[in-house]
Amino acid sequence: MLVVLKKSGQALFRIWFYILVALPIFLFSPFLILFSLSEKTYPQFFWLARNVWATVILYGMGCPPQIRYDQRLKKRQSYMLVANHTSMLDIMLMLRVSRNPFVFVGKKELANIPVFGFFYKRVCILVDREDSRSRSAVYRRAERRLKAGLSICIFPEGGVPEDEALVLDTFKDGAFKMAIAHRIPVVPITFYDNKKRFPFRFFSGSPGRLRTRVHPFIPSEGLKEKDKGRLKEQVRSLLLESLLAGPGF
Repeated sequence: MLVVLKKSGQALFRIWFYILVALPIFLFSPFLILFSLSEKTYPQFFWLARNVWATVILYGMGCPPQIRYDQRLKKRQSYMLVANHTSMLDIMLMLRVSRNPFVFVGKKELANIPVFGFFYKRVCILVDREDSRSRSAVYRRAERRLKAGLSICIFPEGGVPEDEALVLDTFKDGAFKMAIAHRIPVVPITFYDNKKRFPFRFFSGSPGRLRTRVHPFIPSEGLKEKDKGRLKEQVRSLLLESLLAGPGF
């Protein structure tokens, strides 16, 4: 009986998440559509996504963010934001981490998600990892966004690991190659609780705080493309050590 009640509660928790994802989009769809028509109005779109959409979802789920900043992001400066990727909550929590407008670089398959996918493909930089031309186009689009003063966010694991026991998957080169090419700092971010609060299994998850640490930034100035592997492993080692040690707050 207890197992049935637990699974029923987890199912309702997950259904409630999808309701919270869709409801603000429907309510604010005229503004979201308007602000997604042009890259010039993307900061307004980002403001709504951060302060309305992400806030409603996280607090509505009973998952308030608790963010510790070892270093603060400066206004009107571009960064490469990277974090471990374990949950659908990662997107909402990343929006709460940065007040500076940024653009996600993500796999094209997410554009197929109903409602969310409509706006995802309009404002994010989509990549088909099987297509070399698509990967090249990502760099061109990212360069245009960086010149507009935006930041870029990439989850360098390239997706959520299928094995939930895996603490941190291997990293792909893209984020670090891009940071070096554009001479922008890398901002390593650890999400400690997202996997526990809302993993991808349907009968799972529970409310609770989402502890997050924004680590000191790692500069890329002076690095060459050949250094991308070293930078990648430096960031991965930092996040892995942080995950194994725990948040400490």
